[in-house]
Amino acid sequence: MKRLIEYKRAILLLFFIVSGCASGPGKETLANIDQYFADDEFAAVAVQVTPDKLFALPTQVTIDLRQDYKRSRMARDYIAANLWLANYINADKGGFKYQDNLTKIPADTFNARAGNCLSLVLLSASLADALGVDVEFQEVEVPPVWDKAGDFYLVNGHINLRLIPRETSDTFLADKNALQIDFLPERTMRGYAKRRIDRTTVMAMFYNNVAAESLVEGRYDQAYAYLKQSLMLKADFIPALNTLAILYRYKGLDDRAESLYKLALSRDSEDMNALFNYGVLLASQDRLEEWAKVHKTLELVRIRNPYYYYDMAQQAYSEHEYQTALTWYKRAVEKADYRHEFYFGLSRAYWATGDERRAKLNMQKALSLSVDEYNQRRYQAKLQAMQSHQGIH
Repeated sequence: MKRLIEYKRAILLLFFIVSGCASGPGKETLANIDQYFADDEFAAVAVQVTPDKLFALPTQVTIDLRQDYKRSRMARDYIAANLWLANYINADKGGFKYQDNLTKIPADTFNARAGNCLSLVLLSASLADALGVDVEFQEVEVPPVWDKAGDFYLVNGHINLRLIPRETSDTFLADKNALQIDFLPERTMRGYAKRRIDRTTVMAMFYNNVAAESLVEGRYDQAYAYLKQSLMLKADFIPALNTLAILYRYKGLDDRAESLYKLALSRDSEDMNALFNYGVLLASQDRLEEWAKVHKTLELVRIRNPYYYYDMAQQAYSEHEYQTALTWYKRAVEKADYRHEFYFGLSRAYWATGDERRAKLNMQKALSLSVDEYNQRRYQAKLQAMQSHQGIH
């Protein structure tokens, strides 16, 4: 998932590209969302891939996939379709590779054998559909990762999916466990929270993502067409509301943009993106009293988030400001003393300052809080290195 920041005419704009945020009660109906569109301000552009075709694969790909699975079943004992598909995709060994590039439809991703996380999730779901495997989509609440595209700064988020075994009348599944498919496993293995999202939300993400990419490239009419499609699918999809508001600002439609920010905040009064963008709009119009209220809410939301302090600590550590990093890590722990990565950060910072005793204690704490095998091995190795008086990085 991505947020997008743009510096232009001393204006800072921030919005999600992919990530789907929870919405509050009172979902906007399709009939009502129409009033927020501005068809007369944009040239008509056809959406190249309609929702009913979004998960479609070329016929030959589907035929080959099913034949490969059939041959595999004939050559060995029965293997569940979800397990076979996980091996086929082979996400952790590069069967299809992650590349942080433009969002593509499944057919194009299949041919390229690579794509960004959303493109790869769409492809995996399409392959699962072809084999009759059920899927669950998950948004992973990872700390932001920054990129730059032209005048925009992008903050990337992440989604993955689970392949669910389907038991039929003529099959018995010895292993009924769902299999998680993730093309950036280091993000999910760190124990981040995951939130299940439905297929419609994923489709809305796709159109919002493509729209934002079009906006970055200055193709405003195309961006509008895709944003409209996103909101026709999921009218209360806050990231698309934010993106459309940004597009309106680029077209000089500030009143329309403001109405969208208010709509987004009526769904989630603490949405960071809507708050920030709305504050920027108010500041640009010298509506300083209103801006101050929005800014106060924004700061309250920010300081309640333990990852705000964690991100500040990580930044300080990367700049070798270890005492400052310690201060921020400690504040993160005060907000969430159950997060293993906060203690790992403390351990690294203490080690960098020469406080080996506290470094070891915090590494032990990180190890005790970790529930996944990946981090347990990682922290155990770091702890052993400390005990052998080797450096930690």
